[in-house]
Amino acid sequence: MNSPVASPPPVRLTRLASGGGCGCKIAPAVLRDILARAGGGFCPPELLVDFRHADDAAVWRISPDLAILATADFFPPVADIPEHFGRIAATNAISDIYAMGGTPLFALALAAAPSSLAPEHIAEILKGGAAACAAAGIPVAGGHSIAAAEPIYGLAVIGRAHPERVMTNSGARPGDALILGKPLGIGILAAALQKDEISPQAYSQMLALATLPNKAGPELAALPGARAMTDVTGFGPLGHLLEMCRASGVSAEIGFSRVPLIPAATELAQNGIAAGASGRNWKSHGGEVVLPSAFPEWQKTILTDPQTSGGLLFSCAAESAEAALEIFRRHGCGDAAVIGKMKAPGPAGAVAEVAA
Repeated sequence: MNSPVASPPPVRLTRLASGGGCGCKIAPAVLRDILARAGGGFCPPELLVDFRHADDAAVWRISPDLAILATADFFPPVADIPEHFGRIAATNAISDIYAMGGTPLFALALAAAPSSLAPEHIAEILKGGAAACAAAGIPVAGGHSIAAAEPIYGLAVIGRAHPERVMTNSGARPGDALILGKPLGIGILAAALQKDEISPQAYSQMLALATLPNKAGPELAALPGARAMTDVTGFGPLGHLLEMCRASGVSAEIGFSRVPLIPAATELAQNGIAAGASGRNWKSHGGEVVLPSAFPEWQKTILTDPQTSGGLLFSCAAESAEAALEIFRRHGCGDAAVIGKMKAPGPAGAVAEVAA
């Protein structure tokens, strides 16, 4: 077996949890059922965006020129080293503000820990989260902690945006280009880590991608031709694409050969390594996806892989695609690529089509 790091970490955080990262989300179909049963609740006119279309943050209009964005995200360990876990979880939480075209302002830490986790390790988790916040230019202003059966960490994040530049997942139009900001496979690498089947190089790739902030979001939102945006996390690329399609009343076509992939994750998927949530994701939304005949199982694993702190998924007018790619590159997302296009609604039940 390959060691995930050069020397054994002081504690194996993933051994203290039943799951890890965004793969621990409730399955998409189950969550939709829960929210439908819970009802809509009170929605004042100042509340511009709530949970109804599965957007990444709530949006509250303060004035004609200012809206406040609020989000929360937390999960069990996706990495063994406490500081790495904190950095990944915080980067992931802040991403929801960027995905709405907003600028983060400050964060509140959300933490839970079992009695078996030493105080110094909890402090390292918080330190890692604070480092990710500092990289985003925001403070951790407070938070809340509890004792629990397994470690959990994340953030509630507050941001701001102009009300007319808030990005949702409901504005995509037929003919739009569909761009993915980061390569896929973080969930597969996390699953390999739990099985002690990840190389030091692959672990370094996972850490680098999962802590790469999606700072391109506000600039993409200001781009002429910007239509819709979300980030790819626990429901996998297909799941979050389908949320965008449903909210926008369109369908989508993507080409698998155009999708950026983490090479190490591709090899692991071909060898049968998959995150547990991958199967749950396909069970939730596979009926809305048309795959090519004889589509390899490992490729389906890639398209359902739960990303922890994954890339932005951006829909824009086709003529704006090259400018959008340049924005992604300027913010460190050199693998960003046009992976497909938005189309008019397809046959009943078919929302996304995958080409080879």
